[in-house]
Amino acid sequence: MSSQDYDCIVIGAGVHGSFTAYNLAKKNRRTILLEQFVLPHSRGSSHGQTRVIRKAYEQDYYTQMMEECYQLWFQLEKEANVKLYRRTGLLVMGPERGVSFPAIKSTLQRNKIPMMTLQRKEFSQHIPNVNLTPGHEALVDMSAGVLYADRTLKTVQDLFQKLGGVIKDGQKVIDITPGSVVTVTTTSGVYRAKSLVITAGPWANTLLSYTGLQLPLQVLKINVCYWREKVPGFYNIQQHFPCFIQLEPEEARNDIYGLPSNEYPGLMKICYHSGFETDPDERDRQTDRGDIDILQRYITSCFPGLVPTPAIVESCMYTVTPDHHFVLDNHPTHSNIVIGAGFSGHGFKFGPIVGKLLCELSQGEVPSYDLAPFRIRRFQALSKSAL
Repeated sequence: MSSQDYDCIVIGAGVHGSFTAYNLAKKNRRTILLEQFVLPHSRGSSHGQTRVIRKAYEQDYYTQMMEECYQLWFQLEKEANVKLYRRTGLLVMGPERGVSFPAIKSTLQRNKIPMMTLQRKEFSQHIPNVNLTPGHEALVDMSAGVLYADRTLKTVQDLFQKLGGVIKDGQKVIDITPGSVVTVTTTSGVYRAKSLVITAGPWANTLLSYTGLQLPLQVLKINVCYWREKVPGFYNIQQHFPCFIQLEPEEARNDIYGLPSNEYPGLMKICYHSGFETDPDERDRQTDRGDIDILQRYITSCFPGLVPTPAIVESCMYTVTPDHHFVLDNHPTHSNIVIGAGFSGHGFKFGPIVGKLLCELSQGEVPSYDLAPFRIRRFQALSKSAL
């Protein structure tokens, strides 16, 4: 097996690993991006045609990070001369007496994000073919829209390689040896570097086990559902139909989100924002479809223009932390190992800023944002034995 030396190794060529590698290459760091599957693939969390981009969050820090993130997305489009974003707006609906909807509305107002509040009497005029649940309010995050996910991965990886970066796929990691120089052993090579960034999605804890660390990460298989329009065009991206989030009462635990028909003509993507625990290497054995029953009831009630039976069901995986916030931090014992994990099904849009932050951490630089909400130490109260 060959042995090769680099300034930095990045493990995991999803959206966050790819942006991290790209940022390192821009700093003239000799960087290799390792991926266990042959690219492109659909076994992780970054594949598929579309993702939602939004500033509508309960927490100020996400909304503020997204301000710069939009600029980074636009810069990437310009650099690569490719369209990665389409503005549609994001319709946010939720219980007026709940916690989440008023919090999102306040965050948008506080940060002066362009938004429109929709009164019930005018709702159907602005959003035809959608029924607003009684007792719910609605607003639109005006700058939100759709990101083209697969196109993004190819674009960032191509730019990384043009900057001299190396991508090696089909490289399953079988050992990591920490030290002042980190050694990563795969099924077909040995790689050494001054720093290592782990962005392995559902496989994060598998890799961290080699370094003596386990994080409270839960891997969920998500059913990605597409629903047929009864009359084609009602919910079409070309007709400027928005993305949406349906906030459920807190006791219901999980929300519903959707994107206008785009990748499959005449089919709208509507999914439950949670799934069922799985082993990422055995995910196809997880066949629970209880979430689809919830979606069918919701679509029957609120989306009268859709056939309430999914036309296509695909799979994705979330890696979820207990508080649903990211992990962006140095390893507590080995500071030249950096971890990006737990993106919990809402991390794709943050790809450019996460890549910048993980790059900064790996280079010993002061991060551009306060990373207190994302530090590993917040889990210590949960389980000191896990750390």
